[in-house]
Amino acid sequence: MKLAVHQDAHIFQELESEWNALLHRSITDTIFLTVEWQSTWWKTYQAGELWVLTCRDDANRLMGIAPWFIQSKNDERVVRTVGCVDVTDYVDVIVDREHVEPVLSCFSAFLVEERSKYDRINLCNIPESSPTLLQFPTMLKNCGFTVEQVFQEVCPTITLPDSWESYLESLEKKQRHEIRRKLRRAESEAALKYVLIESESEVGAVLDPFLTLMAASQPSKAEFLQDANNRDFFCAVVPLMAARGWLKMSFLHVDGEAVAAYCDFDYNGKILVYNSGLLPERYSNLSTGIVLLAYNIRHAIETGHHIFDFLRGNETYKYRMGAVDTTVYKLMARLAA
Repeated sequence: MKLAVHQDAHIFQELESEWNALLHRSITDTIFLTVEWQSTWWKTYQAGELWVLTCRDDANRLMGIAPWFIQSKNDERVVRTVGCVDVTDYVDVIVDREHVEPVLSCFSAFLVEERSKYDRINLCNIPESSPTLLQFPTMLKNCGFTVEQVFQEVCPTITLPDSWESYLESLEKKQRHEIRRKLRRAESEAALKYVLIESESEVGAVLDPFLTLMAASQPSKAEFLQDANNRDFFCAVVPLMAARGWLKMSFLHVDGEAVAAYCDFDYNGKILVYNSGLLPERYSNLSTGIVLLAYNIRHAIETGHHIFDFLRGNETYKYRMGAVDTTVYKLMARLAA
């Protein structure tokens, strides 16, 4: 394996034709590791010194990418993953599934050779099934690192059946009745309209209304959007996801007014629930957030999806809709003194 290190942001453009092809051959094939997402995150936040590693075989085929950067903070230099942590739910190294061991071994050796450039490693949001958790720690330990794997957060996920009725029957009796009751009540007491936005041409007109609903839904989301970088990132990445055919942005209109919204992604056969908005004091008696969520789950089933991923966070409503936890971890390491 031949390793190269890239510190110029042009690397995203240079690897554009190979990046996603490698991602599709990897175990952690997620939208948050696409070249579109990674390059947009870096362009927006530029949170340190870029440190993208590439690994190629003797035929010059790309076999691995470590999309890292070095963040200097409080007199400490920390290796982190591009995208980590607040606006990106899953990140990892990108490795051809047939060449995991040699690529990770190559990355490990590089980290030893370049130990003078950083103080420690902190790789966040790694999915539980990733080889980065299963094999990389042993390799790092063999190179002299002390390594710690730390539980970070849950990502509740629904495995969807083939029909809406089968989904409802899979829920606990109380929750099944609650969903049916809320749908009947909302549909009988107001004029509802379910609007689904998927194309790039439609996104521009709905971005501001979505952000207004998002800020209104929770004080923490309003505070998040007050950060110009966060708002700029959202406004850049959502149209790009639409251009690639990966966006599912939905709105619930009640009597002509948009009162609830979801920004979801459709990638690799999964629906990823990225963010949401709601007018909590308008039509609260109609449970508009749950109604819209139910419509989105039903649409996912009808379009043949089998995974509905709520991403990070253990909010109660996710479990009431039938979600079961998956987990993400931090991998922390430093060379022993």
